Amino acid sequence: MSVGRELPGEEMSPPSGRPRHGRADWLTGARIAAVQGLFYRPEGRAGEPEAVEFVLEGGQSVLLTCASDRTLSISSGAWPCLPDWCVPAGQWQFEQLDRLPPPPYGGAWTVTGTQERRDGHGEVREAVIRCENGDFVVHGGDTVAIRFVAG
Repeated sequence: MSVGRELPGEEMSPPSGRPRHGRADWLTGARIAAVQGLFYRPEGRAGEPEAVEFVLEGGQSVLLTCASDRTLSISSGAWPCLPDWCVPAGQWQFEQLDRLPPPPYGGAWTVTGTQERRDGHGEVREAVIRCENGDFVVHGGDTVAIRFVAG
């Protein structure tokens, strides 16, 4: 069984949750069509998301997840599918994040740069995704905190 997604031409995408390796400007030039929170919901809506998925134009996505050491894990997503670690799947769901603004005119945010803020061990604690209209700031902790700072 493959955990990647089929792409045009019978290629497979990397499995959901595969760590991203490379430079900190990994998302520059991408267009973000939506931002979804991933919530564990055994008893209804409450609290902050366990992960945030940035859905890009063209169908790809980027998943930012909190780790047990309060850092952020940044990996490829599998939008609209849940990550493999969402067990049991019926207890998890994506939801729109009400406190974030809607995409600007044109339907998407254009990424102008990214920044990763790291701890003393080199682990990502916070990711800043800079866009033309402001910045998404994602912070790791017990859950994922996200805010939009208008620019």
